[in-house]
Amino acid sequence: MVISKNKYKVNLSTVEGWLSLLLVFLLFPFSSCEDEAPLKQFQVNEGVFILNEGNYTYGNAALSFYNPDKKELTNRIFKNTNGFPIGDVLQSMTIADSLAYLVVNNSGKILAISINTFKHKGTISGLVSPRQMLVLSASKAYVSDLYDKSVSIVNPQTYTKTGSIPLGKSSEAMLKWGNYVFVTNWSKQNTLQRIDIATDKFVDSMVVTKQPNSMVLDKNNKIWVLSDGGLASLPGGKVKACLTRIDPETFKIEKEFVFPDLNAAPTRLCMNNGKDSLYFLNGSWGSSVSNGGVYRMSVSDLALPASPWIPESGKLFYALGVDPRNGNVYVSDAVDYMQPGWVYRYSREAVLLDSFKTDIIPSAFCFKYQKL
Repeated sequence: MVISKNKYKVNLSTVEGWLSLLLVFLLFPFSSCEDEAPLKQFQVNEGVFILNEGNYTYGNAALSFYNPDKKELTNRIFKNTNGFPIGDVLQSMTIADSLAYLVVNNSGKILAISINTFKHKGTISGLVSPRQMLVLSASKAYVSDLYDKSVSIVNPQTYTKTGSIPLGKSSEAMLKWGNYVFVTNWSKQNTLQRIDIATDKFVDSMVVTKQPNSMVLDKNNKIWVLSDGGLASLPGGKVKACLTRIDPETFKIEKEFVFPDLNAAPTRLCMNNGKDSLYFLNGSWGSSVSNGGVYRMSVSDLALPASPWIPESGKLFYALGVDPRNGNVYVSDAVDYMQPGWVYRYSREAVLLDSFKTDIIPSAFCFKYQKL
């Protein structure tokens, strides 16, 4: 093949000629149909966001949206709308008015999008390893962090970090009650801390069971903290997991529900809209656990349930959410952490309503409704 400065002369009568032509196509840029495809335009009313965290360091996090009334699922809505990926590990999501804030853990950022069109509105950067965002007002929100031993203060309107609150420990779940924000210290920690909202200062802390990972407030204004008990391979070893009820006014423990199986590592504590029923996943950190699955109990129960409300039955339950509109329960199956996962939707009577495939590691749900 002879390639001149101005044109290509190819002898197609030989195999070498065909290979040369192929080489020309590989070496020189051509526009593909995919590159020229217009970005998708979305407009949605009600449903649930599914957060697919993706694989650590792969940058393949994705956001899905499901309309339960029409049984319509749309995957990768962020990238298809905005033309660029979310980033590395989509950790959590918070909705405030018309915006949703996507906390991207390993990318150290928070992406703000319209909850109606999914269009990107702004980015909060300068974070180390953000976990959850708690909006306190139009101009102030707290962001917990796995590796930064402080809670960041951000302005949701200007998408800027405005300060920080030193805690001396990593932070995970956050909950507002009265003039305080309660913060769990999860990774290798065993404390619950209080922050004064008016002064943005740490106030005090209390000891709970090792690794408190999630927290809710019930109808009686009691805080429930779920602790997984840690890992046997980490310093201090594994202790039995515990569900703890706390009076936020006195900041005292009222009751502890200890899990009988040492391997149990319960997570994803959540609550129905009536705030009278608790839901959580009972699994383990790499070991077998008896009676794994979704558990449900009343806030007035005197003991943990003896058996799962929805058995895991060979699946790998990973995310859990309760629809505030009708009490339906969403639970995800991460499968093998590499291929796209599944989401199963159950009625309040634990009857399977439907199931659908999302993206890699569906890890959280966030519900969007006009009025509740």
